Amino acid sequence: MSFWKSLFGGKTADEAPAQQPAGEAVEYNGYVVRAAPLKDGGKFLTAGTISKEVDGVRKEHNFVRADSHGSFDEAVSFSLTKARQIIDLQGDRMFDT
Repeated sequence: MSFWKSLFGGKTADEAPAQQPAGEAVEYNGYVVRAAPLKDGGKFLTAGTISKEVDGVRKEHNFVRADSHGSFDEAVSFSLTKARQIIDLQGDRMFDT
């Protein structure tokens, strides 16, 4: 079976990126930001969620970026920075579908 996995790029549960527990909620300009870096091998990818209540409805935007970090704490810090940048650049437009 491993021959077919290597041929077609299949991953087992152990090889798939694993999500770490989300960090503490941080408020920024009326949005709630949570860093949630994804484990990818020995590195962590920049990822998280941005949420806000809009017209009485809680809206949420998930983001994942290709930036990788050597430690979970570095990834959390950069994920929060990236979330602030997304908020500053897109504002409520990030919730448009």
